[in-house]
Amino acid sequence: MTSPAQAPPSAPPPALRRWVVVVCVAALLAEMAAAMVTAALQQTPTIDEPVYVGAAAVYQREHSLRPNPEHPPLGKLVMGAGLAVARPRLDEGFTGTQEAAGRHLLYESGNDARRVLLAARLPMIVLTLLFGLVVFAFAADLTGRAGGLVALALYAFSPDVIAHGSLATLDVPASGFLLASAWTLRRARERPLPYLPLAAAALGAAAATKMSMLAAVPVLMALAACPRPSWRGRAGAALGMLAGTVAVVWACYLAVDPRLRWTAPPGVPDIGGPRGLLVDLMPFPRPYRDGMRVQFGFEDSTWDGFLLGRHYRGSLWYYLPAALLVKTPLGMLALWAVGVGVLRRAALPLLLPAAVLLAVAMTGSRDLGVRYVIFIPMFLAVAAAACVTVPRLRFITAVLVLFVAVSSLRTFPYYLPYSNEAFGGPSRTHLRLHDSNVDWGQDLGRLADRLRTRYPDERVWLAYKGSGVPSYYGIHAGDPLLVPPDRVRGLLVVSDSWVAKADPRLTALLRDGRPVDEVGHSITIFRR
Repeated sequence: MTSPAQAPPSAPPPALRRWVVVVCVAALLAEMAAAMVTAALQQTPTIDEPVYVGAAAVYQREHSLRPNPEHPPLGKLVMGAGLAVARPRLDEGFTGTQEAAGRHLLYESGNDARRVLLAARLPMIVLTLLFGLVVFAFAADLTGRAGGLVALALYAFSPDVIAHGSLATLDVPASGFLLASAWTLRRARERPLPYLPLAAAALGAAAATKMSMLAAVPVLMALAACPRPSWRGRAGAALGMLAGTVAVVWACYLAVDPRLRWTAPPGVPDIGGPRGLLVDLMPFPRPYRDGMRVQFGFEDSTWDGFLLGRHYRGSLWYYLPAALLVKTPLGMLALWAVGVGVLRRAALPLLLPAAVLLAVAMTGSRDLGVRYVIFIPMFLAVAAAACVTVPRLRFITAVLVLFVAVSSLRTFPYYLPYSNEAFGGPSRTHLRLHDSNVDWGQDLGRLADRLRTRYPDERVWLAYKGSGVPSYYGIHAGDPLLVPPDRVRGLLVVSDSWVAKADPRLTALLRDGRPVDEVGHSITIFRR
């Protein structure tokens, strides 16, 4: 007889036929692919994407680690697979900032910005779909194929995963590699070879994509050691995880520059105290450790936040849980809670890495979006699969999954500004949250289409928060913050994150403006 610490309290349902499972998995991933590709085609660059795409291009052409040192190279190497096909023109030796370099690549080098951006986004879409298979396999190992399908459905219909999985950014790949490490580590309990090396490699891939994943390394080392019968076996498993992680990180840096040439860029902060000592002792390449110093510098800064209509300076410890409540479909929240309740103590090895990373993220200084905890919908989708192990919950589980699917499909193709029905849906998200939760600069192209079709020949003033170049898309607008307020007449177009920041110059202009239209649930058009 098994205990709750070993397995879910009820037996899984009868096995589904293999062909039914294959068809369902293919259908769910096809739906997800269609949603992500549509978003990738329609959205202009978000704030971070030009930096990463520019760095990926420099990696390929110059083999230089100079751009974007605050993030490790693996995610950008994946983007480079798409750029290798697109072959964008690049001016070697460009000396501007990393933001200017990305803008130069997309808009000033004779490239088709849409084509280059799509080429960088497509490998990330493929990677996101592959992580869907990891979600299915992980959940199926725990609860059977029916549970695997429930988990995959929650993953495939997650608006946040779709939104960020369709972008050339680092949050989804880092979280997906972490999930893959947790899954292969569980399999390594019965078959240390080959799964323990795979778990170490996946953990290294997570750490080589985003440095924030380092907080999970000690957790997974401990989980690798726990099932071993002897101290020697435990030490070997834990050290094997660490060695594999370090090896993958080194390999990614050497893949960019085999000579590992590196000069610390200007502005790398001098981090002292315990954090500085920790950085110095890390067995990673120097550019990785300097990138950690940059990240610590960001954490020492004060940022603007916006939560449930309130603008503030600094950070709130409860920001991320509150933002997740707004940004997650209601049915998904219910299934997460029930799944964890069914698993009870058995959920600990599954959820501990995500719980530790969430706790660390909650202490951070940047209240900028649920993308910082995008691993939550991945890990909790696996936990929710346990609902099918309780016979009386199976019908309710099916209904809630359907509710999630409907809520997700209704927001198509505006996944980035999604919020659930309790908070008014995507059109109201900008009243609750800001930045990458709703308005990350993604709707510049849609704005150009709207102005061209509905407001031709009208005077336009634009306060845009993003990395796109408005004139590239045919938007010729003045800056309303550079002229006296009485000159701002006509259409005043404002990114909703600008409104959330409560800039007094812009607030004064909006008092005399009348909202007449909105674009993509992230940009509001006023008439003055």
